[in-house]
Amino acid sequence: MATTDIPAELRDQATRGFDATIGLSVVEASGDEVRSQLTVRPELLQPHGILHGGVLCSVVESVASVGGTLWLRDAGVVVGVNNNTDFLRATKEGAVLTAVGTPIHRGRSQQLWAVHITDGEGHLVAKGQVRLQNLRHAERVAK
Repeated sequence: MATTDIPAELRDQATRGFDATIGLSVVEASGDEVRSQLTVRPELLQPHGILHGGVLCSVVESVASVGGTLWLRDAGVVVGVNNNTDFLRATKEGAVLTAVGTPIHRGRSQQLWAVHITDGEGHLVAKGQVRLQNLRHAERVAK
């Protein structure tokens, strides 16, 4: 699925929300795989001159959430309930990172997504998984 095929609410988040603030762009997205990119800028660095781990956690969360939302589609929305991200390789300014998210499990009430973030040389920078709660529209109205 091309970025232009992403539902309006997700496109808006990518251009105005937190993802836009950190510079995360969705390259391809479907309910089966999400591919995003991020260029490491000075404002994303921690005091030691390497990418702040919180940025990597945010990328993992965003990529999984986009995929989970696209899979659930019109039935509801998803919210993250757990994010576990491991930092494997330091990254400096100028690096272009690619994040790829794929589902591990998709059920009625929850989803689990794995996200791998690599640098331009293919080195694994971080890996994480996010558990998403499916909030179906019918259940949200009933409460």
